[in-house]
Amino acid sequence: MGRAKAEAAGTRLASEPSRSPVALVGVAGGIAAGVRPGQLLVATEIRTTDGNVVRVLTGAQEIARDLRQRGVEVHTGPLVSSPRVIRSDGGRAELSESGAMAVDMEAAWLLESLADRPTAVVRAISDSSGHGMVMGGLRALAALRAVRPSLERWAEAVGQHDVVLAAPRSFCAGVERAIEIVERALVRFGAPVYVRRQIVHNAHVVGDLEARGAIFVQELDEVPADSVVVIAAHGISPAIRREAARREDLRVIDATCPLVAKVHHAARRYSDQGYRIALIGHGDHEEVEGTMGEAPGRIRLVERVEDVAALDFGIDDDVAYLTQTTLATDETATIVSALRDRFPKLHGPSSSDDICYATQNRQDAVRGLAEVCDLVLVIGSANSSNTTRLAEVARRNGCRAELIEDETQLQLSWLGGVSTVGITAGASAPESLVQRVVASLGQLGSVRLTEYRSTEENVQFALPQQVR
Repeated sequence: MGRAKAEAAGTRLASEPSRSPVALVGVAGGIAAGVRPGQLLVATEIRTTDGNVVRVLTGAQEIARDLRQRGVEVHTGPLVSSPRVIRSDGGRAELSESGAMAVDMEAAWLLESLADRPTAVVRAISDSSGHGMVMGGLRALAALRAVRPSLERWAEAVGQHDVVLAAPRSFCAGVERAIEIVERALVRFGAPVYVRRQIVHNAHVVGDLEARGAIFVQELDEVPADSVVVIAAHGISPAIRREAARREDLRVIDATCPLVAKVHHAARRYSDQGYRIALIGHGDHEEVEGTMGEAPGRIRLVERVEDVAALDFGIDDDVAYLTQTTLATDETATIVSALRDRFPKLHGPSSSDDICYATQNRQDAVRGLAEVCDLVLVIGSANSSNTTRLAEVARRNGCRAELIEDETQLQLSWLGGVSTVGITAGASAPESLVQRVVASLGQLGSVRLTEYRSTEENVQFALPQQVR
């Protein structure tokens, strides 16, 4: 404690030949409202009582996130160092007005000699304006037991990272079209605009549109009379379309992706020609529900290779196949091969023609990442089929892959020993999330950014007449 001893300790540390990360762990007095004994503060910056900022601490949010993921109660924010004891009834209120969270008597001077070292400062709160130091000190010391594992993970993760961005990544033309339809509908018709199901499968996109006045519903009977309702990009079955047509009190705008609509059209065509249809896809996906509804008596779902043998098609039946647009091309090819073995006269597209260009391009780019990266981060929501397939493709190509909604789900334990990180985003995930993940990695050390591009995309789809 105190300036002289802290400066001496910093000088000793700085003289060591090792340049490994340094973690300062101890106790502090709480300043900000809501900071209580036994809670932890991971400092984002260190100040002196005169307001001088001694050090901005990168990586604080990453350490705090790691602690929270393990159930520890954590604050982040500025820590003030004082050369003298500042009691709870004298001076802390003034420091609190500056935005500081807590006060100690070491960090500012200890860090002066460690400018070239990655540094973390974690303090357990021992007392505050409403809580004394005796019991609070015991709670603080007990809280510090949880700190070491997270700091070890942080120490293993800090350092330079080569970050390779997949290209193409993020929004495809169908997703951009669907989002723009809702945005234009809000401008033209005013809020609220109703949307049946998620317009695209991404929580951030849905949340942003909700903030602008979109209301997402499961079914059309939840939409009030005289409302505008948008059909999501994944499409709907003819039964739902007929229900919408019967609702003369609704203004319906169809945001179905044109590539999904193409598969629907093919299902109707095959059915009209007398074919039995095998639809390769995932039964819980809205796109599959819509396609199945186009030929309910003639279409069967195939989710796995094993399902091919169970198809109730006759040996003399004309059989065709279709695929969900967001599948993994290599896995789909295996199922198509099994279908051809059983039905030699099988009709349909090539193994990838129904899989949309954006899904194919993003998978091709991920295969390239898998060859050069230690870890691939796939950004998007877990209910997004094309996003989930990207993680699967990376793993099948021999690379570890983690699916994350955004940077808040990044885990320090994934980064230990990792020097090259690949990043991609599903077709329904905004590019802003990619930049947020890159920035989070940058808090752990310098980032050398490159891009792996598999192809160029320049596809655009026309908007419906109602919103042009």
